Amino acid sequence: MISIGIIGCGAIGSDVAREADGMDEVDEIYLYDIVEERGKALADELKKARFERVEDFLSRVDVVFEAASQQAVYEYAEKIIEAGKDMVIMTIGALFDDAFRENLIKKAKEKKCKIYLPSGAVAGIDGVKAASIGGLDEVTLVTTKSPEAFGKHFDKRTVLFDGTAREAVKLFPRNVNVSACLSLAGMGFDRTKVKVVADPVIRFNSHKILAHGKFGRLRAEVENLPNPNNPSTSYLASLSAIAVLRKIVNPLQIGI
Repeated sequence: MISIGIIGCGAIGSDVAREADGMDEVDEIYLYDIVEERGKALADELKKARFERVEDFLSRVDVVFEAASQQAVYEYAEKIIEAGKDMVIMTIGALFDDAFRENLIKKAKEKKCKIYLPSGAVAGIDGVKAASIGGLDEVTLVTTKSPEAFGKHFDKRTVLFDGTAREAVKLFPRNVNVSACLSLAGMGFDRTKVKVVADPVIRFNSHKILAHGKFGRLRAEVENLPNPNNPSTSYLASLSAIAVLRKIVNPLQIGI
């Protein structure tokens, strides 16, 4: 049996909490959201949950899910790791800060705890991670969304950006967060290529990974449906977080 904490009670955090509430392996759920009313409403909906500040529940949980914001990662991640707790980070864009990321990894080694990074709204991360062991020559992420997703209007397909993952996340922090997990799995932030496209006729957010190296070639593409509770969030992102929760409690480990 484990106890979990969840920071952020939006679409993803709520999906994880509801899943955990029905799992025999989870006995307690602690929720926190900067908007207290939202967190308390979710806690009232569930059987095993209660609303508490992170500082208050940290000593009583085994793992903490972050599903809030980069600011939440910067504010709480080090405290969580220092407390010797495992952590699941959904807002992986925060880890583009090299010094911050390496410090978290160092502390996690010292405290013998783990940091989990769900694959989010993309597919193919396992393949890229395995391929990187043999050697990768090139990894590219092509993200295609409607112009409205970028707050713009175009009458035809338009390439908004073509460069490195590190550059992309500075210009499009809300739209290419998935490139962070891909970069860490493969060639790093400065060698991972990202192309951001606005297409007025697209119906779904699309993320396509292209990679080649000594292993051969990889092509993985996902056309994401929106989360039923938040159209701006891909449903697959919630499902990837739930998959990590199941991985933590399940003795059978599938994939890498």
